[in-house]
Amino acid sequence: MIEIQEPQSSNSPAWLNLGFRPFFIGAALFAVLSMSIWAAIFPLQILSPLNKLAPTVWHAHEMIYGYAMAVIAGFLLAAVKNWTGLQTPRGALLFLLFFLWLAARLLPFAGLFSEEGLPLQWTAFADLLFMAMLIPAVAVPIIRVKSQRNLVVIAILALLLTGNGLFYLGVFGILTDGIRLGLYLGFYIIIALVLMMGRRVIPFFTERGVGYSVTLTNYAWLDKAVPLLMIAFIAAELVTPGNLMTTLVAAVLMFLLGLRLVGWHTKGIWRKPLLWVLHVAYGLVVLGFALKVAAFLFGASPFLAVHAFAMGGIGLMTLGMMARVCLGHTGRNVFAPPAAVNWMFLLLSGAVLLRVFVPLLAPAYYGLWVGLSQLTWILAFALFSLIYIPMLVTPRVDGQPG
Repeated sequence: MIEIQEPQSSNSPAWLNLGFRPFFIGAALFAVLSMSIWAAIFPLQILSPLNKLAPTVWHAHEMIYGYAMAVIAGFLLAAVKNWTGLQTPRGALLFLLFFLWLAARLLPFAGLFSEEGLPLQWTAFADLLFMAMLIPAVAVPIIRVKSQRNLVVIAILALLLTGNGLFYLGVFGILTDGIRLGLYLGFYIIIALVLMMGRRVIPFFTERGVGYSVTLTNYAWLDKAVPLLMIAFIAAELVTPGNLMTTLVAAVLMFLLGLRLVGWHTKGIWRKPLLWVLHVAYGLVVLGFALKVAAFLFGASPFLAVHAFAMGGIGLMTLGMMARVCLGHTGRNVFAPPAAVNWMFLLLSGAVLLRVFVPLLAPAYYGLWVGLSQLTWILAFALFSLIYIPMLVTPRVDGQPG
């Protein structure tokens, strides 16, 4: 049994009371800012303000280790407190964690104010120190209560830190192919985390949220097979990307994850935006594996699979989870979300359609579809920011700590 520790009183501002608050604020605003910059660089061909990093490398890195990492940090700092009953960083220590994350996002733009800019070593230092400090912040409570089920979370954070380290070794010319290895290791580890957390929460939330009695189908053998197959897929993608072995593993994952998703379906989810968004996001991960197979068999662009995973599996899943976590952890009713969340999720779903599906139908206007997908992404996260940031900067409505 875990003995819950009641948090001691805190004089910190509300936005520093629990880790999800600053990191969800940062993730949402950075999703708008970074995609706006990318929209200016890519379709509009405006000169990149990044005088040290190639724009495509910056975009890929910041979606993985910037946006997604902020959501992961915020989610885990809140979840670990729930799992263990022990307090995770808040106040000054939480501010330091957030400051390091923010500094790593902003330092590459120092060239806007100075012709030389700052050495990228400063960015790497802030970025890696943030991740290195996040690991014990999450690990110590898990280890203290001997929560063996959640030890995998520590391993995932360590792998993400390793991936980011590989990336910077590649940027500095120390490790050949380090940039690719670092980006794809981080990318697919986050997909693995999405699958793991999705397995934990989607059926749980669905059974309790549709408003009627339902028992969803889960398979114990599938729960054992998927993690092993993901390890095999990640290893194959890093060593020999896009080959026959990778394709076969992707095909098996497509089938098994699709089977799992069918077992979770019940028609009531489509009346609940906080439920359907998680199911659709999980389905887009299945689509990502299908597009990996299509790239090998039919020559489809590999970037279609990347963006099905990224905008759908990661973007839509994280937006849905942030929307739910913000309500629950600020004392609001998760069964009565703001009406505008439907539009928020529809906008981001539209971004995936425009980036992944529409280019297949009308490839001659590829640049237009990319630009429109960027615009709908920006609108989705701007709407999230308008709805949720006021909740994140004010105390819980029920007067409880957190």
